[in-house]
Amino acid sequence: MAAEIKVGDKAPDFTLEDQDKNPVTLSSFQGKKNVVLAFYPLDWSPVCTNENTCFSNDLPKFDHANAVVFGISTDSVWSHKAWKENLKLKHNLLSDIKRKVCQDYGLFIPEANINKRATVIVDKSGIVRYVKVQEILTARDDNEILKALEQLK
Repeated sequence: MAAEIKVGDKAPDFTLEDQDKNPVTLSSFQGKKNVVLAFYPLDWSPVCTNENTCFSNDLPKFDHANAVVFGISTDSVWSHKAWKENLKLKHNLLSDIKRKVCQDYGLFIPEANINKRATVIVDKSGIVRYVKVQEILTARDDNEILKALEQLK
């Protein structure tokens, strides 16, 4: 497994399917938008539910910061689809079911077979500008992420 991703690294490119089985490629946003990769452990869990609901509610703020938000977990596209519909989420969820992306970013927890709770901001040139890995039961703070995005303007 790769070392944990850090600020200044070139973000490993990837293509993952969203909840509608549409491919999403990280490098397709280069030169256009900053990308917030919100790695979270599991659909349907309490902390992840609250976090992703907050992301959806704050989406206009992320749009204003010229950023797109993707939730990423090792759950299937079908789980993502059901969870997104159930919560009425507005952002897309990417399925890393093969665990390749979380391993490439050094965010895989082998003994649990899931990824860590982590936020990675990739700027328009494909460089990692912000990384925060959190305790698995600690929710992230959207305001902190938005503040980091403001620095990129």
